[in-house]
Amino acid sequence: MKQVRDIVKLHSDMGLSIRKIQGATGVAKSTVADYIKRYKELGLSLEQIEALDDDSLRLQFFPEIASVVVSAKAMPDMNYIHQELKRRKKTKVTLYLLWEEYRIDNPDGYGYTQFRVYYRRFKKKLNPSMRQTHLAGEKLFVDYSGLVMPIHNQRTGEIDTAQIFVAVLGASGYTFVHATHSQKQEDFIYSHVMCYNFFGGVPRVVVPDNLKSAIISNNKNGIVVNESYADLNRHYGVVVEPARPKKPKDKPLAEQGVQAIQRFILAKFRHHKFFSVDELNEAIAELLDGYNNKAIKHLQQSRTELFKELDAPYLNPLPLNNYVYKQFKIARVNQDYHITLEKCNYSVPFRYIKEEVEVRYSTQSIYIYHKHKLIATHPRLRRVGETSTLHEHMPSDHQYVNEKMNPERLRSWAKNIGEYSSVFVEDAFEEVEHKPNAYRKISAVLSLAKRYGKTELELALMYAVQMKTIKTKSIKSILDKKLYLAKSANNTTTPKQSLFDNHTNIRGADEYK
Repeated sequence: MKQVRDIVKLHSDMGLSIRKIQGATGVAKSTVADYIKRYKELGLSLEQIEALDDDSLRLQFFPEIASVVVSAKAMPDMNYIHQELKRRKKTKVTLYLLWEEYRIDNPDGYGYTQFRVYYRRFKKKLNPSMRQTHLAGEKLFVDYSGLVMPIHNQRTGEIDTAQIFVAVLGASGYTFVHATHSQKQEDFIYSHVMCYNFFGGVPRVVVPDNLKSAIISNNKNGIVVNESYADLNRHYGVVVEPARPKKPKDKPLAEQGVQAIQRFILAKFRHHKFFSVDELNEAIAELLDGYNNKAIKHLQQSRTELFKELDAPYLNPLPLNNYVYKQFKIARVNQDYHITLEKCNYSVPFRYIKEEVEVRYSTQSIYIYHKHKLIATHPRLRRVGETSTLHEHMPSDHQYVNEKMNPERLRSWAKNIGEYSSVFVEDAFEEVEHKPNAYRKISAVLSLAKRYGKTELELALMYAVQMKTIKTKSIKSILDKKLYLAKSANNTTTPKQSLFDNHTNIRGADEYK
């Protein structure tokens, strides 16, 4: 109706001709003439026209069109229709069925085609976080806020940053926020565990962004999910459907939720100083309820109300136990029937020697699987070089002869090299409770004779014993640098006498050997 108002004003106030009004507005002369004619027939003043809203003005100027546009037919309750469609996975409701129900109550109502048109228009008017029709209890969108929060170290004065994890349920928009030290895998997974506890249930699908803590690769060759993240979702029975790279429209709820949380919660902390992530999470929790309880303008309901009505009844129940974060590694069982993880050793039944196994480990425990079968469990060790050996994993003494590596074979191998090698083997066996735990070390040292020669290894072991350094790495270094030539047990020299030799305060070079 803006054109009508402009034409009437140019004609009434400024007295312009039809041709000049056409030049000023770009409206055809015939249309300008028609508008002026209708204006004169109405007998309304310019002030009266300005006081009318567009619908009233349209009714005055174009009664023949307005009678079609302003219909007496009952308008469908689009809010109700929209909410019912969100439940369609459980209820199997369709738009056609909703139209049939509408026509039962309104026999003279709109036809199905017009009914669909009005519903499409309604969805376009919703805010961006509600444009997609999400099924109740189906999807959870997760993302990190680009805005981080400073954390002040009271002891050092240094400032770290806390990452803000945001999760939004698809149907209701109900939101969870959690601060962590980083976006690393362990923190990312912990935020999910806290999130599911907050909702009191589990959605069927989670839609993360493509960060490495969740997705290793997402391209035309397929999606590769990080194994720890996949294990989390197996525990909760959730399907992972990552957003396409560089496609924020795939996760509009997460994008909208992050923006809303930044404005409604994080912006309020701009003058507040936090000294720990836990303190920040307590402050977030106080404001999060207010955010979820705030009414959404277009729906006239809060996210909490929508959550109780839509998502909560359809979430899958939580498992009995919270997920415990685990890492995964593929290892091969050594000849001493142990695997090595972060420089600590863990036993498996001896029949799995040389087999490839999967290691799943948490902060407390180690789980070792062979072809998806659990074959060993150990407490997590922390000190480098520690060994956990279970007695039931050991072969009985009479079975040593059937092993590829056994104590007698190692003793025979050492005897063939020389005296110091035999002593080294016996010392290595005495250092461990179970002889197989020394197999790797002994085998690694005796194998050096093939590369450097038997005599050189004997001299190196003799030198290592004198220097009290019998580690495998040290013996190899002695051989590489030929340190046994610089000082040999057979190369003794008589030190030259000096005037200072008898002085009680002079210790001499021998003291520092």
